[in-house]
Amino acid sequence: MNTSKALSWAAVILWMAVIFGFSHQPATVSSGMSSGITETILQAISQFSSEASIDTDALHTFVRKNAHFFVYLILGVLVFHALRKSGIKGYRGGLAALAICALYAMSDEFHQLFIPGRSGELRDVLIDSTGAFVGIGVALGLTEWRKAKNWAGTKSRTQEAGR
Repeated sequence: MNTSKALSWAAVILWMAVIFGFSHQPATVSSGMSSGITETILQAISQFSSEASIDTDALHTFVRKNAHFFVYLILGVLVFHALRKSGIKGYRGGLAALAICALYAMSDEFHQLFIPGRSGELRDVLIDSTGAFVGIGVALGLTEWRKAKNWAGTKSRTQEAGR
C-alpha cells in the first residue's frame, strides 16, 4: 500500500474515532458542550443587536444537528478521497463513500443506545447521511472540475504544439 493511500485511510479512521469519542460522551457532557457553543453564538448576536429575541432551545437544537451534518460532511470527503486513492473513482466511489458513511452513521446511533442519557435517532442518521452526501458531492464536483480543467489545458497545449 502506498503512503498516500495509507494516510488517506488513516485520516478516515482517525475521523471515525473522533466521531466515536463525541458519541461516547454521556448526554450531560454532550449537551454541555453544545450549550457552550450556543452561548457563544448568543453573545456574538447580542454584540450586533441587543434587542434580538432568540429561542435558546431552538438555537441549541440547531447547533446540535448542524454538528452532525458538518462532522459527517468531513467524513464523506475523507472517505471519498480514500476510495479514490484506492482506485474506486467517480460516481462509483461516491456511492461507495455514501454507503460507508451511512452505515457508520447507523452504527454510531446504535452505539449511543448504550450511553447514559443518549438515544439512537433515525433523524440523526438522515442528517449525518445528508452531510456525507453534500461532502461527497462537493468532492466529486471538484474532482470532475479539476479533470475538465486539466483536459482543457492539455488540449490547448497540444493545439499550440501543432502550430
